[in-house]
Amino acid sequence: MEAFSVCGSTPFARIVMSEEMSPIELKVVRQVEYYFGDHNLPRDRFLKEQLKLDDGWVPLETMLKFNRLKSLTSDAEIIVSALQKSNSGLLEINEDKTKIRRSPEKPLPEINDEYKDAVKHKSVYMKGFPLATTLDEIQEWLNAKGNVENILMRRNMERQFKGSVFVCFDTQESSKEFLERSDIKTFKENEMLVLSREAYHAKKAEERKQHKAETKAKVKQDKEQQEKHVEKKDMDQLLEEHSGALLMFSGELENVSREDFHEVFSGHGKIKWIDFTRGAKEGTLLFGGNAKEAFEKAKEANDGELKVKNNDVAWKLLDGEEEKDALKKIIAAQQESLSQRKGRGGRGRSGGRGGRGGRRGKGGRDQGKTEYQGKKTKFDSDDEEAPPAKVAKTENGS
Repeated sequence: MEAFSVCGSTPFARIVMSEEMSPIELKVVRQVEYYFGDHNLPRDRFLKEQLKLDDGWVPLETMLKFNRLKSLTSDAEIIVSALQKSNSGLLEINEDKTKIRRSPEKPLPEINDEYKDAVKHKSVYMKGFPLATTLDEIQEWLNAKGNVENILMRRNMERQFKGSVFVCFDTQESSKEFLERSDIKTFKENEMLVLSREAYHAKKAEERKQHKAETKAKVKQDKEQQEKHVEKKDMDQLLEEHSGALLMFSGELENVSREDFHEVFSGHGKIKWIDFTRGAKEGTLLFGGNAKEAFEKAKEANDGELKVKNNDVAWKLLDGEEEKDALKKIIAAQQESLSQRKGRGGRGRSGGRGGRGGRRGKGGRDQGKTEYQGKKTKFDSDDEEAPPAKVAKTENGS
């Protein structure tokens, strides 16, 4: 943040404008005393270097190189005349009236935490000035409203005025009295926001806290949406991959286990997952290839009648929406089973005890292990699995 200031340790009210002091002289005094004031001098590297050269004396020729002072006047005699009329006692003029310096009787305050805290407590934040407002206009508006020591015009990185200022008064009491005034609510018909500097910093801290919370919530929402998108994409891929791979069965299956299905289809097709619970009367088989082909081979090998443990079974090849719904159910069951095993710290095998998936049986040597990470879904198979988830120096106090 860039800032511009005016007036130093000498409040405006302390500069008495006599009958002989013209408006331009008053501006000159304010500007020069700002350069040597408490707010600017400790931070002005160039001016501090000049003070070391000649016991604190600075040639007026050097002062006239400062842009803001030069914009007011280029006549050294006007500067001398104006400073002679000031009653602040901040500056001295040498005998031949070619140099000025800060009076040794007015040493700079020590810029420590106590000083900074004092400045904060006697400062006021104001916002609402039109962006074209000049420093002189703000200074004139503040005349007679309090003993102002310093004005900082807040600017962005492009050095454009942001419409807000920090105004430092001579005392904390002066700043409190200013905040209670009724004639500071508007500036050229613009509504003004006026706060103590403490209240301003508290307001900004709350805004930052709120912004941080909103950003965190948005990041979480975006992440959830992204995960849903990836999950949907993976699901679509799985549905496409396993199209034509489901075979539904039903019948009196009280004494039938998952191992029995592996035995029936051993050598005819790879069963990647079995959605079946012992004692149930129906279930679904997920093959690693075409379910119809595996079913026809197994039926042919059993003289056209495919039973399970001598039980009559009705078989049905699934397709369309019925197939999608069944496959989604199988994927959800497998992910739940794997999540439970992860929680127990066990590696487990697909279709183990208590699970709903296929298990190595008598004819199951060609069935591999099941693994699951994140949104990936891998069914029992040695060679087939679902694809992974995509988942320079400035004037007046820079």
